[in-house]
Amino acid sequence: MPPVIADPSILRVLIVLAVTQLIAWGTLSLPAVIGRAMAADLEMDLTAIFASTTVLYMSMGLCSPLLARPFVKQGGRRVMIAGTLLAAPGYALLSAAQGPLTYYAAWLLLGIAGSATLSTASYIVLNEVAGLRARSAIGALMLVTGLSSSIFWPVTSALSAHIGWRSTCLVYAGLLLLVSLPLFVFLLPRRVHDSLPAGSDAAQSTPAATPARSTFYLLVGASGLNAFVAFGMGAVLIELLKAEGLSPTEAIGFGSLLGVIQISARVIDFLGGGRWDGITTAIVAGLALPAAMLLLMLSHGSHVAIATFMLIYGLGTGALAVARATMPLVFYDKAAFARASAQIGLPMNVASAISAPILVELLTRFGSNAPLALNFTCSCAAVVMLLALRHRRPGRAAASRAG
Repeated sequence: MPPVIADPSILRVLIVLAVTQLIAWGTLSLPAVIGRAMAADLEMDLTAIFASTTVLYMSMGLCSPLLARPFVKQGGRRVMIAGTLLAAPGYALLSAAQGPLTYYAAWLLLGIAGSATLSTASYIVLNEVAGLRARSAIGALMLVTGLSSSIFWPVTSALSAHIGWRSTCLVYAGLLLLVSLPLFVFLLPRRVHDSLPAGSDAAQSTPAATPARSTFYLLVGASGLNAFVAFGMGAVLIELLKAEGLSPTEAIGFGSLLGVIQISARVIDFLGGGRWDGITTAIVAGLALPAAMLLLMLSHGSHVAIATFMLIYGLGTGALAVARATMPLVFYDKAAFARASAQIGLPMNVASAISAPILVELLTRFGSNAPLALNFTCSCAAVVMLLALRHRRPGRAAASRAG
């Protein structure tokens, strides 16, 4: 099978999704860059401004299962077009916000739109287009989308400094309508039919039966627990490193390495091609998380131990980001993948929404070991679920029945 990026039809879709996902995720990072300016203008405290993240992920999670049927019936392209048409008014409403009510209403609208346009939707489109090569295509996409903050943080800062944060929101609304929307409409292929020749490799490789419901629950549990750790740690990492004894400058310096390390893990996974599936990636990467948490708990502020923690944790979370997106491909194909991915979105986004407040509370009340211990427990539980999933692979299950 040729490399996924060598196929012109898949490469075109990858380019479209790379550009639009960079815009979608990058524009949502407004509070991280200009949160203080927004807080001063809206007369809200900074904590309330950052609560927008909770509103965003909660609304995404609650809407995600509702989109399962549209994804299956209409295809990812149409859903992403509709979501983009909804996101632009969300930024317009944010630019006009006068207080908490309109501010959170804007983020609620952006969350609803995000459930139709962000990562899950892009993976569904790639599965429609790439078929058996969807895992490699998703890995290739994630190499690019991980750079969204690196690109848009300085852009947001510069725009806000010159035209103000409200006009920056309007610029981003225009970016969605003038760049993302035309790319979806004119360059994404229309719905790919699921019918396959009876003797084709894809038909032979499709799981013979719908996985047991317990398999879906294991996928939900493992994905949700790892998302809780990754999103929560992403929010509190700098403060956690300060609590470990680093100066603010040192904490920011160590923390800034995380993105580079995570991208490196994604490159390794992508270069691995078809040598392993999402479950294998998740197990290996999942084992790195409890090891990293334990190391930091025992580090006593050692710079060498903290650097080692950053390396192990960054590689683990970087690879797990790919695994969370591709694990359902092991058990589901085409329409079933779209349905399962949309349903997994609810617990995933809820876990992402609640993780930061919980870890911040533990950190401020009990010190750094408390959130680390919770993350250690969650990541160990996730590994147990992943090991159970390993024995439920369609090929392994069929072999067991044949024996």
